[in-house]
Amino acid sequence: MAVSAAIKVAGEDTAEVQVVPFAAGRAAFFTRRAPGKASRNEDALALIPSDESAGMLLVADGVGGYPDGDVASRTVVESLDEAVARGTADGAALRDCMLDGIDRANRLILEGQAGCASTVAAVEIEDGRVRPYHVGDSMIVITGQRGRLKWKSVPHSPTGYAVEAGLMEEDQALEHGERHLVSNIVGAHDMRIDIGPPVRLAPRDTLLLASDGLADNLFADEIVDIVRKGPLELAVRGLVERCTTRMLGNDPHMAGHADDLSILLYRRR
Repeated sequence: MAVSAAIKVAGEDTAEVQVVPFAAGRAAFFTRRAPGKASRNEDALALIPSDESAGMLLVADGVGGYPDGDVASRTVVESLDEAVARGTADGAALRDCMLDGIDRANRLILEGQAGCASTVAAVEIEDGRVRPYHVGDSMIVITGQRGRLKWKSVPHSPTGYAVEAGLMEEDQALEHGERHLVSNIVGAHDMRIDIGPPVRLAPRDTLLLASDGLADNLFADEIVDIVRKGPLELAVRGLVERCTTRMLGNDPHMAGHADDLSILLYRRR
């Protein structure tokens, strides 16, 4: 039976990978704070259904260097959940719910006293079609079973734009001293929402959403190779294990960057 109520994880760690039926498919998710970190997990994620074949998936990441990142990411999750609940009751399109929810989260964060901020990577799913939306540097990837990259979000960051323009190699971006800088956030007066194209998912395509704890530790080709086939649970575990190895400095070939990590995978039936 598909998820009938929203699943939200904010400011907490999941003990293990969770797999649930969602929007005429299956979703797997995991989130945990950086290794050795004593403070709260500043990532949040949610699976928000609107009916049995439609819903919204999202990952939000409280921006480092700002206070109360967990408050900001939770605000994003709650605002989108409320927007879908209102929209479903009123017959609104998921696109409108998405835009309204992110815009409301931005207003609430700006009106608050904490001075916090968050990124968000979100997709609407309806009848096997997905459409991505993002603010900041959290990641969205759509890949086929054979590894063909169907769509990938461009991080809203100086290094992200440099890689996209061909001015910097991916390995240089991972080691760059300003890789943590984000140029577009939820919690800014000039926030903008990037809307990707609608993509029809084939039955064996995989959709990935993740906080930058993944993209700052693994190359895009590595991520695609791990998630493109096999059970979703094992794919999430594979990503977490490789990220953890690098975050702990146990990979002799590549240095890692300790950070909170959230991963959400989806495939349609």
